[in-house]
Amino acid sequence: MIIMTPILLILLGATEMLQADLLPAEKISLLPPVNFTIKVTGLAQVLLHWEPNPDQEQRNVNLEYQVKINAPKEDDYETRITESSCVTILHQGFSASVRTILQNDHSFLASSWVSAEVHAPPGSPGTSVVNLTCTTNTTADNYSHLRPYQVSLHCTWLVGTDAPEDTQYFLYYRYGSWTEECKEYSKDILERNIACWFPRTFIHSRGRDWLVVLINGSSKHTAIKPFDQLFALHTIDQINPPLNVTAEIEGTRLFIQWEKPVSAFPIHCFDYEVKIHNTKNGYLQIEKMMTNTFISIIDDLSKYDVQVRAAVSSMCREAGLWSEWSQPIYVGNDEQKPLRKWLLFVFMATICLILLILSLICRICHLWTKLFPPIPAPKSNIKDFFVTPNYEGPVLLPKLEYNSMIKAHRNFKLLGSRNLPIKTGLEACTTTSG
Repeated sequence: MIIMTPILLILLGATEMLQADLLPAEKISLLPPVNFTIKVTGLAQVLLHWEPNPDQEQRNVNLEYQVKINAPKEDDYETRITESSCVTILHQGFSASVRTILQNDHSFLASSWVSAEVHAPPGSPGTSVVNLTCTTNTTADNYSHLRPYQVSLHCTWLVGTDAPEDTQYFLYYRYGSWTEECKEYSKDILERNIACWFPRTFIHSRGRDWLVVLINGSSKHTAIKPFDQLFALHTIDQINPPLNVTAEIEGTRLFIQWEKPVSAFPIHCFDYEVKIHNTKNGYLQIEKMMTNTFISIIDDLSKYDVQVRAAVSSMCREAGLWSEWSQPIYVGNDEQKPLRKWLLFVFMATICLILLILSLICRICHLWTKLFPPIPAPKSNIKDFFVTPNYEGPVLLPKLEYNSMIKAHRNFKLLGSRNLPIKTGLEACTTTSG
């Protein structure tokens, strides 16, 4: 019982405090703001302003306001002040509402809504431009120390489908508080403006403000409906390719190095992609990194082309577009090395020498004749029928008889019988039949 008493006292005190918090809210009746207006203060920019209701009871409570955007895109937010600036497209009109709110941890009170609107600008349907696209690009300005980088702007569009032939369009851009009209246009065959070029702008390449582009027009036949569009810089900024890309091969290693693109962002704000293409077998390798160097293991008997591109890292800005690839750099050689050529020559010469030696051996040993004997000519019976031999060939004596006859002939000479009419065996041996 003694322990329960402090607990009951604590609960009773908390209940009284809760009722005290709810009491002002229950007794206060919230009234809507008054004099709510919407004023156009610039291209695609409006100012919402209202005043507290003078009949609203003041009981030392902090009143807030809830703002709701109805068109062209729904949105809502809360604020303690009595005005709010909004960047939005206006060619479709704009409307918003506001109300008074009171909220704490235990309750929520709100007044009724009050609304205001800005009507859409006049113009015939189908006469405004379509497919508006814009890109920005950063260049180095060596003549200005205050702004070492300049941002250019290029926009293109198509003529409205129902726009008369004499329609002429005019472009304006706003960045921050600066608004500028285009001076350099490109035209179609009917001399209508279809593109605009700003070589120098007041756009900050590292800025986060919206870029607003408005295109209106004129015609003698009808009112041309204007068109405006918002661009986030990170979605249209065309980053420059990396500078001074170099590549060299040492053995089987390919070393690639480059410098950051021309940009107002520092060196640590870039991501890179390296593309290595083997021209011999068509193999393509793409690697992503955050540093400005890369080493790859390659085949030293192939030729490669190397390219690098860049993008601003998400650490410094929302992810955007990749740059174009740098110009290709060719390294390596797909021709065979001299040593390999020499080895190939020695190999072919050795084969030829072996074949020559085998050919000589075959000739000496008559292997060719034995392996490939000559084919005998066919016997001609017709020729044998018409040809008849008319002489007898010489009679061949045995070798022993021939030697005896030679010896007798020599003896005869030694006896001096030169005039004897006797025919020697050798002479008889050489007679032929008549």
